[in-house]
Amino acid sequence: MTPPNEFRRDMLAGLLAQAAAEGGELVTLRAIVEESSEVGANRVLQKLGLGDKGAQDDIDELRELLRAWRDAKASAWKAAIEWAVRGVLALLLIGIAVRLGMPGMLK
Repeated sequence: MTPPNEFRRDMLAGLLAQAAAEGGELVTLRAIVEESSEVGANRVLQKLGLGDKGAQDDIDELRELLRAWRDAKASAWKAAIEWAVRGVLALLLIGIAVRLGMPGMLK
């Protein structure tokens, strides 16, 4: 059985030969562009290590991990902002107590 990439390369070579023989009709040229982009896309996926059957599972797992990272980052920011607001409110209350002359309440 011929691997898909080899089949696509053979198909592309045949289309190029056909275009050279016929002078390049629009349908042939479109087929050449389509086949060459498929070959190029498959080559890039192979170079990235995403050309195997488990690649979709890997991509799904990476997306899930990225989603979890974004959720954790958002939670951390939310917690930091909550602590900052609490600190500002505590300082405000201390300032009000000092202003009202109640330093005994601070002890």
